[in-house]
Amino acid sequence: MTVNVNNIHLFYKKSGQGPPLLLLHGNGEDHHIFDAISSKLERDFTLYALDSRNHGQSEMTTDFSYETMAGDVYEFLRALDLEAPGIVGFSDGAITALLLGIKHGEAVGRLALLGVNLRPEDFTEKSYRWVKETYEETKDPLFKMMLEQPNIELDDLRGVGNPTLVIAGENDIYRPELFGEVAAALPGGELKIMMGHGHDSYINGQDILYPDIKAFFGS
Repeated sequence: MTVNVNNIHLFYKKSGQGPPLLLLHGNGEDHHIFDAISSKLERDFTLYALDSRNHGQSEMTTDFSYETMAGDVYEFLRALDLEAPGIVGFSDGAITALLLGIKHGEAVGRLALLGVNLRPEDFTEKSYRWVKETYEETKDPLFKMMLEQPNIELDDLRGVGNPTLVIAGENDIYRPELFGEVAAALPGGELKIMMGHGHDSYINGQDILYPDIKAFFGS
C-alpha cells in the first residue's frame, strides 16, 4: 500500500489486528527485516511496516535527513488517522522514532528503540572508520547521512514522556555505555542488552524479541 505524504509516496505493509504498531527499519534496508517477528506480532497488533523515503518501494529523493524521515512518519500518522501508535524502530528507524518522541510525543505511544544512536561520535572507532571508508568508496548518500547525523543531545531526551524501551546488542556498533545513558536520560526509559548479539543480529530476520515487544506494548 502507498500513501502520499510531504509530496512523496511512502510504501507500507499493513497486517494483523489489534492496537496499531509501526515498524521502522534501518539504513539501507526495508520493511522486510521485520518479516519474522511480524508473523508473530500480527496476532496481537495491527502492524504498519514502512519503507522510509529513499528505501525499498518508497520514493527516492535528494533529501537524506532523519528530521525529514521523522516528518514523513508524523504525516503518515495524520494521513491514516492513527492515534498514538506504538513504534518499534531499528537503527535509523530508532532515531526517527526518538525524534518523534522529542518533537511530537503526543502523537505517538510507547517507543522501542533498537540500536539507536544520538550522534555520529557514538560509533565505535572501528565502526566509524568502516562507514567513512565505505562512503569514500561509494559516495552513497545514506552513508554520508550517518557520518553527519543525527545531532541529538542527552538533554533533548529529558522531555520525552513516552515510555521507552532501549534495546542494544552486547557487541553493537556504538560505544557500549551509550545505551545506558539514553535509557537513564529518558524519564520512562528501560534498558535491555541482548547478550552475544551485534547491531542487528537479534532483529533482522529474527523473532526472538517477540515476548519483550508484546509485553512492553501491553497487548
